[in-house]
Amino acid sequence: MTRARKRLVAGIAVLLLVAATAVAVADPFVGSSPAANGVSDNGASTSIATVKRLDLSQQTQVSATLGYADPSTVAVPGGTAPSSVEQAQQTLADDESALMQAHALLDADLATVAVDCRGGSAGASTGPCATDAQALTADRQGVATATGKVQTDERALAQGEASAATYGQNAVYTMLPSAGQIVRRGEPLYAIDGQPAFLLYGDVPASRAFMSGMSPGADVAELNRNLRGYGAPAGDEFTWATTVAIERFQSQHHQQATGQLPLGSVVFAPGAVRVTSVTPTLGAPVQPGAVLGTSSTRRVVTIALDASQQTSVRVGDPVEITLPDNSTTPGHVSFVGTVATTPSSDQGGGSSSGPTIEVDVTADHPAATGRLDQAPVDVSITTATVRGVLAVPVDALVALAGGGYAVEEVAATGVHQLVGVSTGLFDDAAGMVQVSGGGLAAGQHVVVPSES
Repeated sequence: MTRARKRLVAGIAVLLLVAATAVAVADPFVGSSPAANGVSDNGASTSIATVKRLDLSQQTQVSATLGYADPSTVAVPGGTAPSSVEQAQQTLADDESALMQAHALLDADLATVAVDCRGGSAGASTGPCATDAQALTADRQGVATATGKVQTDERALAQGEASAATYGQNAVYTMLPSAGQIVRRGEPLYAIDGQPAFLLYGDVPASRAFMSGMSPGADVAELNRNLRGYGAPAGDEFTWATTVAIERFQSQHHQQATGQLPLGSVVFAPGAVRVTSVTPTLGAPVQPGAVLGTSSTRRVVTIALDASQQTSVRVGDPVEITLPDNSTTPGHVSFVGTVATTPSSDQGGGSSSGPTIEVDVTADHPAATGRLDQAPVDVSITTATVRGVLAVPVDALVALAGGGYAVEEVAATGVHQLVGVSTGLFDDAAGMVQVSGGGLAAGQHVVVPSES
């Protein structure tokens, strides 16, 4: 219940005693005249208000938190260390050399067989031809074995390259941002052993290394869009133009132009990010996991709204935000959650509050909200509006003994009379209430308690 309505209830408790006697006769004020200085026959100090035609609105007052939207985490991905990729490359090279030797041996033995097995000796079970045949069987087995090793090495290298990371053992952080820093596209978020992790814009996280020969995908399309200014193509394929674009990007940022981007060298986010927290320290060893807490640069007011009020709040509802310095700025509801959550009990053992839903509010003028983060604010949400209705001050209402309300009208002749009314929307901020009833019109005067 709002403060204005609480005051109304308290006032009604007093007025009810007066009204119970006042309505004993059908119209106790007919024929009476107003007392001097606006004091009426009921003995209470009063004044006069005018019935007006107004636009009224109804507000819900709630506490909220001002901060930045879209909290997220930037993490160092787990991947294959550069030394492991190099080892896989060396193993493949060694096994390819062994395969070439196996082929050479087979070719040599085939030439020997061509000589030793000429004429009638080809089917002999003994002698040089038979020995050569046994050698050929061993050679072919050797080629098959070497070929299998090379194929296994190629798969291992492909997997290692796809997950190739920018760091290995003993790597340390060499650059970290500060909390509150804004990072935009093409700028480094952090660096490991002097190798920066650059921010690029996109919704698909980088889950593999970017290099020639990789399969098409949404991540490649995202990379190409970011590097269009460097000559990258449109589409989701990694082409020679993508390689050239990466080289140009790397050169511009004073990095070795390899044409490849190992896992962890770029981080995708929907837009510029604001650093909210930094987990490691400079010089700390690198481990896969969280590095930075971030948010977007979009200002937002978050409300934990009582779930029972969900239906009274809609996206687009206008609001007024009262900031910590007591200044106000307008906004609107931008999100109304559909999942209710129940906060845990207080540490002191008290019972938990009821279920709430998240409601987000966006300021119409974000700059007016300043740069405070996680600051307490108050929000007045306009949940209903009526236009051009008759309205009187809330405290002009008189509770009737038989139920309902009336207002004490003062006619132009000075005669007082009770006029029954139906109430509509209560505008707590304005202290006015919508009224309707026969004989009620704009411009009429009604009695209200004096402010003393």
